[in-house]
Parts: sequence; structure tokens; C-alpha cells
Amino acid sequence: MTSTADILQRVRRVELRTSKLANDLMAGAYHSQFKGRGMDFEELREYVPGDDVRTIDWNVTAKMRRPFVKLHREERELAVMLVLDISASGDFGSTGQTKRDFAAEVAATLAFSALRNGDKVGLLLFSDEVELFVPPKKGRKHLLRLIREALVHKPRKRGTNVQGALTFLNHVIHRRGIVFLLTDFLHSVGDAGVKGRDLFSEIGQTNARHDLVCLHLTDPRERALLPAGLLTVEDAETGEQCEVDTMRESIRHNFAEGSARRLEQLDRSLGQTGVDVLRLAPGDDYASTLQRFFEQRRKR
Repeated sequence: MTSTADILQRVRRVELRTSKLANDLMAGAYHSQFKGRGMDFEELREYVPGDDVRTIDWNVTAKMRRPFVKLHREERELAVMLVLDISASGDFGSTGQTKRDFAAEVAATLAFSALRNGDKVGLLLFSDEVELFVPPKKGRKHLLRLIREALVHKPRKRGTNVQGALTFLNHVIHRRGIVFLLTDFLHSVGDAGVKGRDLFSEIGQTNARHDLVCLHLTDPRERALLPAGLLTVEDAETGEQCEVDTMRESIRHNFAEGSARRLEQLDRSLGQTGVDVLRLAPGDDYASTLQRFFEQRRKR
């Protein structure tokens, strides 16, 4: 049983690390990418190079025979939703940090970046059902609650249902916002049936409703095996077990090839939805990776 003091200490450690990362590295990149765009019309003006072509008023442009853009009052306050997979596969970690703890740390960095940007932040935890939903709010106390829940919430189920989580989100968050989906996609890859198609269809629909960024969390041992002898391997979500002789080169080769095929299929399916995807692993310099990602999005 984890004591309250231990929980507070874990939350405090994550707060100290991630708030510094958000302040030192992420704030500028996050702000430039997610600075908000209001919907209240303010004025028309002539197009100048660098304007977003999506703001062009084509009716006025046709009448005036030169391009004009619509200006809106910038709406600074956005709603940011952190959607975290807390299924049993997240308990795995070969680098000293589980995927679940890593997801909580990445989510906390994004949350502090949003706080500095003046945005509200909410949290959705899911396994094969929605485990917890915390509506978006502002404030440090609220953020610390989100970090605590992401770190220590005890899941009721072991499986994964990404589609169900996104369907729930689309029903409860009506206003367009920013959604960060953090999951390992382990039980979403390789399903070529209706279930798999429905998942990626839901991802595409969520991306149309919101600004969705998929953060694919992986562990090095999920892509390659080390020669460590005879191992009993268990699927954390189904309980299925098998013995693997990792000393055999053919076993390691087949495992790596199968993993590469699954990643290729996942990338292809996600690419068809038009969603932005970033792959992160425990031990990565994820703040710098996110910073570069946001800067590339802004330029694009």
C-alpha cells in the first residue's frame, strides 16, 4: 500500500522536473503552436505574404479581384485534454521507468506548458473503459491533481480501448480544443477487421473535431530482444504466456521483423487519418523532441 507521503513525494518530483522543462524548453514552442484563434469576426484586410490561406474570404476576393483575409479576435484560452492509456501494458519498463510513469511525466510537461499559455487542462484516463474524466480547468492545484491521478490511479480493468475513450471524449468536449493521446497502441496494431477500421475512423473523426496529436509510447524491448536465455513472456492485458529462447538468433530476428511490420502498419493507418504522430520512449529527451515537433508544425 502506497502511503500518502509517498504519493505526494512522487507528485512533487514530477512537478519539479516537468515545470522546469516546460519553462525552459517548451513554453515558446507550445505558445507559438497553440496560441488560439477566436471565432469572432473583427475586420477584413488585404492579404499579405505569410497570412494563413485558410483565412482568405473567397467571396470578397472574387469581388475585389485581389485576395482579402478575415481577421478574428484571438481567443487565448484553449481547452487541452490529456488522454492517457493506463491499461496493464503500461506497467512494463526495461529502462528503469514504466511506460505509465513516462506517460505521466510527458503529460505533466504538456500540462505546465498549457498553464503558462493561459489554457485550461483536463484529463481522461482509460483502460478498456473510461476510468476517470476530469474536466478542463486552470490553476496549479488542479494541475497537481491531474499529475497525481496520472501517476497513482488504480485501473479497474487491464485491457485497452482507444476508440471507446475517444468516442467518450467527443461526446463530453463539444468545443474545439487540443487533444494529446498517449498510448502504446499495442492492442490496436495488426487488427485488420472492423474493430481496427473503427479505431482509426474514430481517430480521424477526433482529429476533425479537435487538434489531435498522437504520442506513441514505446519501450526498446518491445522492438528488439536481447540474448538473455529462456524467458517466460506474459501479455499483461490478456494473461497469455509463452516461453521464448532469446539465445536463438532466429527468434530475435523474427521478433524484430514482426515488431517492425506492426509499426509500419500502425504508421500507415495513422497516416491515412491525417493525424500528427510522435513516437517517444522512456529515456528520450522528450522535451526537446516535443519542442522541435511544435516548431515544425508551426512552420508547416
